[in-house]
Amino acid sequence: MSACDLLCDNVMQLAECDRQLIELTQGGLPLVPQPYHELARQMGISADEVMLRIQRMQDNGVIRRIAAVPNHYKLGFRANGMTVWNVPDEKVSALGEQIGALDFVSHCYHRPRHPPLWHYNLFAMVHGASRDDVQDHIAAIARLLGDDNHGSDVLFSTRILKKTGLRIRARE
Repeated sequence: MSACDLLCDNVMQLAECDRQLIELTQGGLPLVPQPYHELARQMGISADEVMLRIQRMQDNGVIRRIAAVPNHYKLGFRANGMTVWNVPDEKVSALGEQIGALDFVSHCYHRPRHPPLWHYNLFAMVHGASRDDVQDHIAAIARLLGDDNHGSDVLFSTRILKKTGLRIRARE
């Protein structure tokens, strides 16, 4: 039985094959048309097995998500603001989908409120070439929300933080 014959059941029992998969992807997926096939080739397993293992690790909480992490500055977006909105809880999913579909929003998600200090339950990262552009985009979101907007704020980025995903040390 090889390490790839075992599927991980939890974080404490990470199969060697899953560890290898994390090591191969922690710097990003291969920049090829079929990245899972390339990983499979490198590991000597099938692409279906790579996808199964990734799904299992997501299901078990080892991997939270797989997403692109763009450098907004290199794309020409010099201003970035995390907007926070207070919207009716029963509408947060529908409103979040609408806001998340806007071309100037990179991600939008529901977060719990923490009254009395924090009344916001919908977050959306807004990008623009300038702060004025971001303010225009925020106004567009406010118009979209209409009467469902019960308050908002924006936290502007002041510097780029190093964005990294899961990191584990390679075995020697």
